[in-house]
Amino acid sequence: MRNRFKFYPLYLTRFVGSLGFITLLTLLPTYIETLGATGVVAGLFVTALGIGRTVAIIPVGWAADRYDKRLVLLVSLAASAVAYALFTLVETSLGFILARTLQGLSVVGTGMVSLALVGDIAAKGERANQIGKYNSWRMAAGITGTLGAGALYDVYGFSPIFAALVVLFVVAIVTVWLLVERDETRIKEFAFFDLALNDRILTITSFRAQYAVSVTLVRNWVPIFVGLSVARGGLALSATAVGAVIAAEKFTNMLGQPLTGRLSDTYGRGLFVAVGGLSYGLIGVLIPFAPAFGESLDLSLSLPFLGTVPAVFFVMLGLNGLLGVADSFREPASMALFADEGKGSGIASSFGIRGLVWRPGALLAPLLGGYLMDGVGMEWMFFVGGATAITGAATFVGVVSTKYGVRELLRW
Repeated sequence: MRNRFKFYPLYLTRFVGSLGFITLLTLLPTYIETLGATGVVAGLFVTALGIGRTVAIIPVGWAADRYDKRLVLLVSLAASAVAYALFTLVETSLGFILARTLQGLSVVGTGMVSLALVGDIAAKGERANQIGKYNSWRMAAGITGTLGAGALYDVYGFSPIFAALVVLFVVAIVTVWLLVERDETRIKEFAFFDLALNDRILTITSFRAQYAVSVTLVRNWVPIFVGLSVARGGLALSATAVGAVIAAEKFTNMLGQPLTGRLSDTYGRGLFVAVGGLSYGLIGVLIPFAPAFGESLDLSLSLPFLGTVPAVFFVMLGLNGLLGVADSFREPASMALFADEGKGSGIASSFGIRGLVWRPGALLAPLLGGYLMDGVGMEWMFFVGGATAITGAATFVGVVSTKYGVRELLRW
């Protein structure tokens, strides 16, 4: 019972950290329009976050395993508060990129270290289920952030939103300080070296490296696609509509993860990783056809807060909701697999490797996306993103089947 109580401050930390992250994602197309960013500069608005995360992963993972995870988490929360305070002062593209980089540095600690603590506390037979619950708080923050950020921006602008986030991070700092016990686990070796050669981690890397390109393109460009002007290839919907579309993915993901996590504890993590990745890719390639689907529906409705919205809004709401269902199969199973391999030998480092595998795609895909958006058309972000998820799932299944036999997907 005492161990279960420890999850709640970590859930709160995940909620607050994710609230800040999704708020920036929701307002990203508005920042692009306001600051006049185009092409590669627009891509850097996304890549800056990835740069900060990449720089932080190894030192934060090492420090969390070597010293007190609670202390590392507190420092990360304080850095997050500073980052979001800086967004109230942004007036140029360079200022936004610098603040976004600090956000990336701090988000590694708030996410990876709190996740490592959850994975460490949970028993192996319920690990994916507990991680699924933890991720549900992230999705709840996503819903709150997307709906709240768009609506608040339409009324108040940028500064009050980020001021409120700073206050919430201070509350999280106090809660963790008072309710989370010091972590006594000490891994003296540099766990990254040993875990980087772990057979299962190497195998799932064959999927994750490709899937990073898919999610980075699709997840980041859905709000851009929905919010940008028609002249630039978007749908020209309001910031509130952008928030609603993003919230649909978070809502379905939030509902699904505790259930799919529990099922993957029973039926095998590998199977859920493969099914989730393949489904995500297939849905992603349908997004460019949303306007055509909307025209076939031939309707528009007046909704509270949103006003009159065209049929394409409902199409994007449905497609992004299906993306959330697909990712709910993949995420808790994938996280639990890394926790399984890192338990007792460097769980934060195991999640650090998981993050590092993601970094090349997360860094390069936005630059590719900026080029595709202005060079060949918005739709190619989703074609490329969907294709890499499909090839990633196929590669993973192929590697597992060749090395261990296809039934091993049910035993991982």
